[in-house]
Amino acid sequence: MQDVKQGQDQDSNTDVTYTDATKEELPLEQQQQEGQNSKNEENGQQQQQEDQNLGKEESGQQNMENNNMVNDENVKEQKNMKDENGQQDEQSTTKEENVEQQQAEQKDEKKQEGAGASGFGSGIPKESAESQKSWKSQATESKDEKQRQTSESNNADSIMTGKAWELCNATAAYDYIPCLDNEEAIKKLTSRGHFEHRERHCPEDPPTCLVSLPEGYKESIKWPESRDKIWYHNVPHTKLAEVKGHQNWVKVTGEFLTFPGGGTQFIHGALHYIDFLQQSVKNIAWGKSTRVVLDVGCGVASFGGFLFERDVIAMSLAPKDEHEAQVQFALERKIPAISAVMGTKRLPFPSRVFDLIHCARCRVPWHNDGGMLLLELNRMLRPGGYFVWSATPVYQKLEEDVQIWKEMSALTKSMCWELVTINKDKLNGIGAAIYQKPTTNECYEKRKHKKPPMCKNNDDSNAAWYVPLQACMHKVPTNVVERGSKWPVSWPRRLQTPPYWLNSSQMGIYGKPAPLDFTTDYEHWKHVVSKVYMKEMGISWSNVRNVMDMRAVYGGFAAALKDLQVTYPRSYDLLHADHLFSKLKARCNLVPVMAEVDRIVRPGGKLIVRDEANVIREIENMLKSLHWDVHLTFSKHQEGILSAQKGFWRPDTSP
Repeated sequence: MQDVKQGQDQDSNTDVTYTDATKEELPLEQQQQEGQNSKNEENGQQQQQEDQNLGKEESGQQNMENNNMVNDENVKEQKNMKDENGQQDEQSTTKEENVEQQQAEQKDEKKQEGAGASGFGSGIPKESAESQKSWKSQATESKDEKQRQTSESNNADSIMTGKAWELCNATAAYDYIPCLDNEEAIKKLTSRGHFEHRERHCPEDPPTCLVSLPEGYKESIKWPESRDKIWYHNVPHTKLAEVKGHQNWVKVTGEFLTFPGGGTQFIHGALHYIDFLQQSVKNIAWGKSTRVVLDVGCGVASFGGFLFERDVIAMSLAPKDEHEAQVQFALERKIPAISAVMGTKRLPFPSRVFDLIHCARCRVPWHNDGGMLLLELNRMLRPGGYFVWSATPVYQKLEEDVQIWKEMSALTKSMCWELVTINKDKLNGIGAAIYQKPTTNECYEKRKHKKPPMCKNNDDSNAAWYVPLQACMHKVPTNVVERGSKWPVSWPRRLQTPPYWLNSSQMGIYGKPAPLDFTTDYEHWKHVVSKVYMKEMGISWSNVRNVMDMRAVYGGFAAALKDLQVTYPRSYDLLHADHLFSKLKARCNLVPVMAEVDRIVRPGGKLIVRDEANVIREIENMLKSLHWDVHLTFSKHQEGILSAQKGFWRPDTSP
């Protein structure tokens, strides 16, 4: 069992709990073995460790008085633990508390200075009332969350003790995604003609079960090796290798699944194809002008995986369909990807955010239903952005291809998209049509036939969740302070330069003028990441590739991680939550939330939480019930931080 120490900062309001894992992270398999051995001897070793620590204090080996202070709450927790185990005698701490209080009062100013330098105490920006407002892009998913919270709380106590966790009894087994594998909801659908069965249908009652691991699962291979090979048993599917192996998608090679870097349209490698597109339109300028890409119908995401070599980040998108977890292949390769389908609802992205959208034989009927699906791409594409369509209608003369090309040509013309070029890649024997979205409304206004029509003025183009698709277009922003009216500054200056559309007259999330707020957020997270997360959290950052910031605000945390080459897909090495759970508690129970956290974090993955101290304690208890290793907890002035790591533990039973 790892040594556990409880101590104090030079502040009577500070409570720190940490393990040796904060100093050096062990390989996951070794942690698991040690963890299992420790469970059999936990009580005895705990007593032995406490006796050792006490002896060190008495012999002068551990100077707790000079380096640590225990606040009232920590003393009570220790006292309760002593009573429960019957292993320690009660000790009076009144005199010590008085001394500590006097020392704290005398050194208040030094405390504050030291806190800023030590990292743990670095200031957490206080949010203004502006932060309490709902974002327009967040549609209300349910109106009875409070009622569900009441019913869910009935089993919370047993969950916290680890007695109620069960394995999910789902057909999808270890590939289970609650909102995509809701069989009951899918059976009730009246139509599947627009892939309604591939869309999100979240259970009305959020599940609290845990998803199983594939038999033989191993700690995932590190990036960048993971781009080219993964463990077969981590994603044990062979169908794609059987039907797409000749196109160099994926192959079974012993205990590995290997990815030669090919695809249906780039059999001879993604890098050649990526450079072919650059040569076709110089202004694409990978990694400078073009930084953020959406790849629709991505397959195993080799296009996105190799775009990293051009300093481009791509979100790869594909449905969870008969192609056996193609997105899971991408995620195991440490490539950003999301399971979604072009169906009847908008994709979960705001408007005008992608520099380029790519479709290589993505099997999407863009020309159907008044061009509704292509118009959804138009919503997400920046004015001046490119759509790359690499598909057989571009370069083949079969009757069906000719008809599709004719309809696409008419549709894109009516949308005012300019056909910049049609170019052929002789090596791969394919062609690509590259279109550009207009930067003004002039063409829209001059159209003789107003089809597709312009969207109504009250239609919020940024609304994304569960918004039905419409066959209409939004106007190009003309106000210079509106997002989309200009092209962003070149990468990487985008990271730390406040966007042009942040107006100084706007109040930011932290109560300052928005541009200053943006800079404050970036500087804050740059300091916290470099001083705290890199040095004092016990995380081996070389093992971290897939990261999600669960409450991003301005994205300062992600910007601070730039040099680590991390990405943001849907299966994670690290989750980061800055004051998220305290806000969630106002409308839902945290037990199903933590079950979802457990689902999307890999074994060996980490969780960092910054929140109110009472919330930190609640999260800590739930993580322990899930058999996560809690490496560190810290609290000061009612604010706290927690670091934890997921293991391989799964409950023995299913419902």
